[in-house]
Amino acid sequence: MNKLAKILYVDDEVSALKVLSAIIKKAGFDVITASTAEEAISLLKKTEVNSIILDYRLPGMDGIDMLKWLKQEGIKVPTVMLTAYGTIEKAVEAMKLGAYHYLIKPVDPELLINVINEAINKYSLYSQDVLSTQLQHNFPEIIGKSKAMEEIFYIMEMVSETNANVLITGETGTGKELVARAIHRKSTRSSKPFIIVDCTTIPENLIESELFGHEKGAFTGATDKKIGLMEFADGGTVFLDEVGELPISLQKKFLRFLQEKEFQRIGGTSRIKVDVRIISATNRNLEKDVKENIFREDLYWRLNVVRINLPSLKERKDDIPLLVNHFLKKFAKENNKPIPQLEPEVMDALISYDWPGNIRELANVIERAIVLSSSGIISMKYLPKRIQEKTGWAIPVENSFNLIELEKSIILKALNSTDWNQTKAAEILGISRKQLRTKMKHLGLISSSEE
Repeated sequence: MNKLAKILYVDDEVSALKVLSAIIKKAGFDVITASTAEEAISLLKKTEVNSIILDYRLPGMDGIDMLKWLKQEGIKVPTVMLTAYGTIEKAVEAMKLGAYHYLIKPVDPELLINVINEAINKYSLYSQDVLSTQLQHNFPEIIGKSKAMEEIFYIMEMVSETNANVLITGETGTGKELVARAIHRKSTRSSKPFIIVDCTTIPENLIESELFGHEKGAFTGATDKKIGLMEFADGGTVFLDEVGELPISLQKKFLRFLQEKEFQRIGGTSRIKVDVRIISATNRNLEKDVKENIFREDLYWRLNVVRINLPSLKERKDDIPLLVNHFLKKFAKENNKPIPQLEPEVMDALISYDWPGNIRELANVIERAIVLSSSGIISMKYLPKRIQEKTGWAIPVENSFNLIELEKSIILKALNSTDWNQTKAAEILGISRKQLRTKMKHLGLISSSEE
């Protein structure tokens, strides 16, 4: 409990100001109040506070205006927005501007106190630089600290606690499924199913049956009743991967399902009601598809309640070293190898490359290098030729096949760095001392008499 924490509560509604102030004080906080944003700003200029409870609708400057002022002034105080006029769009706007949380009036007192405690505790840790890069947000499975990812984490934090449909856009390989899974994990639906529907792999004549099921005898080949994926997902989340490929013939029926949350199996007569949240993803330009009448506009807006546009890897170069280190550990473990070291020019090349395949391509390149490297050191030799050439690090043709000399050079580098201590050199190379001595003998670095 933050007994000494000071809370600034800003609200023009007198009754709410009195009631919530009393509740916050009873929870052990020191409370100061203001009825306008201008008054609150005046207080902040002469008083330090640990958290701000800010009503969205205020006379003069509203809550969003005050958030903008806080951001402009560099005042990093965890702020909880309150409003009786809440929408997802306002919530997202508030989160983009740095709000910690967003609550709808009338506020549950216990929830408010929990959020205040959580905000103050997290901000305290953050300000002391105790949290690692992955713990500065609530999605440790997603690696990133770049500016391009900050807004993504804000929006994910906000939407995960709602039932709003989410549309995730971005190039192939940017991690759309990973984001969808992270939102589901953080949601109140996390204990329920997370069902993936890949709209590119299900034949058009079978996709309706896959989604909604069918009754026995509904069509030729329907020898048994089939439960659809929407029914299996009841209470959970359905991830529609590559939703832009959803056949136009099914889009109207799917729109009706989204509106009514119920459907009929093919060949059935009873209506089946389910509670599912839809997260969809695409690498297509759906706005263009809408204009070309190959994707329904009404369905587009129903899916696109909240949009998360994932940046390409070339737009978040600051995250490449973090991702590389993550994949080095991951794939070394999966391939029963020690975590290798990168020669400096390798990291430079990885950062310089544009990554048309995004994170998926980077993961592939790192795993390939780990599998091919036997020395414990990843040099430019182990990167694909396309990266060597496009980043100006290509190995000259006349030397590209001289692998023996390359291996000898790597071993000599390890030996020289350890004053020819074979045990330490072997550790650097990720091999046993016996293996190192065998290689040294074959390379002429040790005589037979010493063997």
